[in-house]
This record gives sequence, structure tokens and C-alpha cells, in this order.
Amino acid sequence: MTHAELRSLALAVLAVFIAIILLSGCETGRALPPYELPVAKSEFQHVRTTAYTHTEADHRAFSNRNALGGELHAASPAIHRAENVRQARAISDSDETDTINISSSNAKLEKFSLDKPKKGTRVTTTVTTARVTKTTATTRGAKRAVAVSKSPQQIGSAAADWSRWPMGTTFRLLSTGQMYRVEDYGWALSGRNTIDLYMSNQRDMNAWGARQEPIQVLHWGDPQESLQFLRGHQDYKHIKRMVLELQGRDQEAAALQ
Repeated sequence: MTHAELRSLALAVLAVFIAIILLSGCETGRALPPYELPVAKSEFQHVRTTAYTHTEADHRAFSNRNALGGELHAASPAIHRAENVRQARAISDSDETDTINISSSNAKLEKFSLDKPKKGTRVTTTVTTARVTKTTATTRGAKRAVAVSKSPQQIGSAAADWSRWPMGTTFRLLSTGQMYRVEDYGWALSGRNTIDLYMSNQRDMNAWGARQEPIQVLHWGDPQESLQFLRGHQDYKHIKRMVLELQGRDQEAAALQ
């Protein structure tokens, strides 16, 4: 390589280095989003939801990993919840119809912990049959129906402000029946009543957009575990704001820009 080529290469490397410094400076100088007062902590909440995926420009550096170092997961497809709904179904080759009462129940969610492996939930489906009367006023015995087992529902990953929804908080979208667990956070979520739902691709992300959604909190994460995790990352302002709120210093969190 000639002296001129070496000089050109050195200048190119220097230019890249300067660009990185400038971009880093812009990132640290970026203002935090406007602060919102936290929503009331309750089992049922109405919150703003958005969507993200690992191929977005601001998430590529983290690949498909969440803030805890685990893998991001998309939730199972939306389901139409029909708990305790009476349905008429033919369960034999005859022209008779039995009324079937269908109900689904999930095993109780265990407390979220970083020290224990996650255990899957077992879904039990109970099917009962009801006696029906023919038009001839004669009755026939109830026919036996066989319960079909279903695969456990995949809990999706979600990002949020951990001072509002601590890590490990698990909730259900009431409009779709899908379940999510808070495992991530982000700059745009700090001090905001917004939950970001992970989607496996940009098509699903764009289709979701931004929506106000009713949710049911199935399990609240531990604020102290969240605080312990975040304390070592306070060089970033959005994390510093979460730490201040978790410490009960709401006014300082609101003033941080």
C-alpha cells in the first residue's frame, strides 16, 4: 500500500471516529419525552400501546434481546375469548344436538424472578354436556364429549417505564386475549404511560400502530428488583428518570429533561 493510500485510509478512519463522537453527543443531548403523571395502579387499566420490533433502526444494536439479556418473544395470535359461552354443536352422526358449555382456565402465574427459570402455564379445558329434549317429549342421555388439550399461550415481550410497570409485570390485552410480560424499556417510554408491545416483524408492528387499550394486570413485578437492576445504568437519562420515580422522587423525575 502506497503512502497516499495509507494517508487516505487514516483520514477515512478519523472521519468515522469523529462521526461516532458527534452522533453519541447528539444521543446524550437528546431531550427526554414530556413527563406524564403515572396512571393509578389497579388490576384494570386503560393505557396507550405502541409496537416495536428488533429490526428497527434504534433496536438493531440489541438484536432480538431484551434489557434483561433474554430473547424477545412475540405473543400468541389474538384469540376471541369465549369463556362460559353456551354453544350448540353436533357431537355425533345423528341428527341430535347437545349443548356444550366451554370454559378455559389458566394455571396461576408464579412470581417473576431473575433467579428462577420460567415455568410454562398449563391450560385446562373443561367440557360438559347438557341433556336435551326431543320434540317427541322423550329424553335421551347426554353424549360424552372429549376435551381437546391446547398448547400453552406464548407470553409476548413488552417494554415500559419500570417505575409504572416494574419488570416482570404480566398483563392481558382485553381486546385480543394476548398476554405480555414487561422485559424491556426505552428512551421514548421514560416518564410515559405507554406500553410498547414486541412484534416479530415490521408488518405486524405497523399494523398495530398506536392504540388506547384496556388491560388486565395479572401479576405485578417487584419495584425493588427493578430499582436494583437499573441503579447501575444511570448514565442514561431515561434510566435515571425511572430510578428517581422508583425512589419516590417524582418531582425530580418530572424536572429531568
